[in-house]
Amino acid sequence: MEEQKSTVRAVERALDVLLCFTDETELTLSEISTKISLHKSTVHRLLASLESKGFLIRDSQTDKYRLGFRIWELSANMTHADDPAIMLLPEMESLRDLLGETISLYVRDGRERIRIQAVQSNQPIRRVAPVGVRMPLAVGASSKVLMAYADPADVADVLADDNWPEWVDRDLFREQLAQIQKQGYATSIEEREVGAAAVAAPIFDRHGKVVAALSVSGPSNRLTEEKMKEISMPIRQSAARMGKMMR
Repeated sequence: MEEQKSTVRAVERALDVLLCFTDETELTLSEISTKISLHKSTVHRLLASLESKGFLIRDSQTDKYRLGFRIWELSANMTHADDPAIMLLPEMESLRDLLGETISLYVRDGRERIRIQAVQSNQPIRRVAPVGVRMPLAVGASSKVLMAYADPADVADVLADDNWPEWVDRDLFREQLAQIQKQGYATSIEEREVGAAAVAAPIFDRHGKVVAALSVSGPSNRLTEEKMKEISMPIRQSAARMGKMMR
């Protein structure tokens, strides 16, 4: 009986560890220990087990933990009403119908962003956006949105990456992030692909933290600077509605 109680307690503690990431994207061992009121040695064993099973990932440089991809595997079997990528799909389709361009949803994973949902434009000449693609955070409207509203420590980590493109000026990048915070959206023209342009807006959770970037992309001859400024408001409004839906 005692062994059974001990096993159940261990499971409860492991779940408590995972629940720490409800409001935070990254946490240290000490922070988790404080949150669940357990000794660091106990938490360390729990973290090691969760990491070995793929539920958590530890960043060797920052020594912080974040949710692992096993969580994504489990979420693939959630009902449509619970899966954010499915939940937000109707809003994305409405925005596509309004603007006529390809709509994408991105989340940040470490020093990269991942496209988790996309609605293709119906126009003959369009930008195809396959789901699951990973991209660097140095270029692109969605990258800049995710960075503009990220924690300063995360921004510093990305800027310190040895793989940072030499042709992207770090100081100019910081200036762009500050401008994005003021105007509420980001744009890019041929930063990652020749002939492609994009405008993106942030999606915030109930705590005001950015959880995703909503992007509209298409040929640069259609998405000019003037056009992107014109459509920035409906994109921001759509992103705001998505944030409310996720809450």
